[in-house]
Amino acid sequence: MSAAHPRLTAALRELKDRTGLSLAALAERTAYSKSSWERYLNGKAMPPRQAVQALCRIAREPEGRLLALWDIAESQWSGRAADPRPAPPSGPEPGQPPPRPRTGAERLRGRALLVVLASVYAVIAGAVALTLPTLDRTAAADQPRPAASGYVLAPRCHGAACEGRDPMRMVCAVDADTLTTYRTTTGAHVELRYSAGCGASWARMWGTRIGDRTHITVGGPPREARTVDEVDAQTYVYTLMATARPGSVVHSCFRPAAADAERECVDARVGAAAAGTRR
Repeated sequence: MSAAHPRLTAALRELKDRTGLSLAALAERTAYSKSSWERYLNGKAMPPRQAVQALCRIAREPEGRLLALWDIAESQWSGRAADPRPAPPSGPEPGQPPPRPRTGAERLRGRALLVVLASVYAVIAGAVALTLPTLDRTAAADQPRPAASGYVLAPRCHGAACEGRDPMRMVCAVDADTLTTYRTTTGAHVELRYSAGCGASWARMWGTRIGDRTHITVGGPPREARTVDEVDAQTYVYTLMATARPGSVVHSCFRPAAADAERECVDARVGAAAAGTRR
């Protein structure tokens, strides 16, 4: 099992839980059976790319991050990431024209993969010890793999220890709930998240433009996220965590990049129904 595959599995389970759908209901709304979803969500099989896209669509989740993570996990699962064939010569063959420069879009996709890869290994390293069984190149992607050694994704901080920490690196997103999600007048989405296991909240936003920012406060210092480039704009960005507990009021404001645009704020209470108060 690859290091990226458990991270992908955990992210898919989070999306499935967010939809509130059973495996049977998920099968009815996609092209994949109940037994297939059981294998995908328990890490027994690598889900097809289209299955990841389908779940993102149902959960209303931007698919960029998960698809980049899927690319990494699938290449490791299939063995392509460890291809023993020697690398081709660094220069062009005699008589052949030099390779064309990569386009901006290709560089952007490559950068997005590097960003996700760094995040994946920051989460996994030090949190779990995984064995890599011999990969069968001829096995179908949907075929169950042999059981791997024990693997647990658990929060790595709680309460005050999570203040100002990254929710992904601290594995707080695994058990997180959505307090509220709202769409801004510019079309961006802002979501307030809370992890009972970590005792902390954070905000994330997507559909943004370069220069957009949001922050979150829970009675302490504000934690801000900003869209700084096209990679951020095509996926999503999130703030660092603020300590929270049941009953805490989580406050967030979205500030568009345009200088003359007004900020939009929302409040949500931890432990209340998933709804926020716009201001």
